[in-house]
Amino acid sequence: MKKHDLRIIFMGTPGFAVESLRVLVENGYRVVGVVTTPDKPVGRHGSILQSSPVKEYALSKGLPVLQPEKLKDETFLDELRTLQADLQIVVAFRILPEVVWDMPRFGTFNLHGSLLPQYRGAAPINWAVINGEKETGVTTFFLTHGVDTGRIIRQQPIAIAETDTAGIVHDKLMTVGAALVLETVNLIIDHKGRIETIPQENLFREPSELRPAPKIFNDTCRINWHQPAKIIYDFIRGLSPYPAAWTELAMPGGTLQSLKIYDTTIVPKTHPVPSGTLITDYKTHLDIAAEDDNIRLLSIQLSGKKRLNIKEFLQGIQNIELRVMNSKLTIFNCQFSCPPHNANLPC
Repeated sequence: MKKHDLRIIFMGTPGFAVESLRVLVENGYRVVGVVTTPDKPVGRHGSILQSSPVKEYALSKGLPVLQPEKLKDETFLDELRTLQADLQIVVAFRILPEVVWDMPRFGTFNLHGSLLPQYRGAAPINWAVINGEKETGVTTFFLTHGVDTGRIIRQQPIAIAETDTAGIVHDKLMTVGAALVLETVNLIIDHKGRIETIPQENLFREPSELRPAPKIFNDTCRINWHQPAKIIYDFIRGLSPYPAAWTELAMPGGTLQSLKIYDTTIVPKTHPVPSGTLITDYKTHLDIAAEDDNIRLLSIQLSGKKRLNIKEFLQGIQNIELRVMNSKLTIFNCQFSCPPHNANLPC
């Protein structure tokens, strides 16, 4: 079988999926249809409809696009059958019902952003970084019953550097994943769909060995300062740049403001202060104490404001007392180190 004889339906939504679709198109594979999410209303009144990145790319290449509201809708299923796909490829899309993933003669395979069976779930990149992993990767596997549990086709590992954020790892995996999609399709073509796969159960003994990657919500991103600095540091970079780890500052007058934290580093604690204590010279640095060392903030964003580096932020809050709030909204014993030029500030 030649690659142009293989009829492919591609399913995906975000920019992560576009790279895989682009590689297929530019290498001459026959993509007969693209399935993505419906356009979303945006703007103040929701009067503007925004297409997914996959749809925008597909239309730029003249590919047919399907945008079903419900994946079991009979009209949509009829459209899929009409396309007569031999293979379906899923990259960052919704959970498919069996009637969809079982339709092509060569099945449906998914590209997942982890080395399965580890980090099954919606946010594998974030959780790998949050947990301080040194390695992650991408996996192609055939869809079956159970989320992210199908037989493994191919895997490609990558290293995670100590300074990598989830955004950096995302971009690495996007490129490596597209190459793995191409390799997987070539394997299916060469073997006419009859390829050897590995059951995920062969790769672990007990379910307790597996690390999950559940969906991340806003409350998930709240920072607990009563932990070692390394755990907090990994937590922050694992959520950067999106959705971003956050804490709360008590502003003058008792108002609370959410503070997103994007980039940090760990510095030694020079004084035995409680976790959550703010330490600053009001000029060059703003640290927050963890259990052992301090977290030095480098790039942050107050609610409703633009993202700033720490020097820009400090210029705007000089001579203002702030306090960090913990996850239960209890005020820590927090204080600034007082600038020598202003002895009237609270210490």
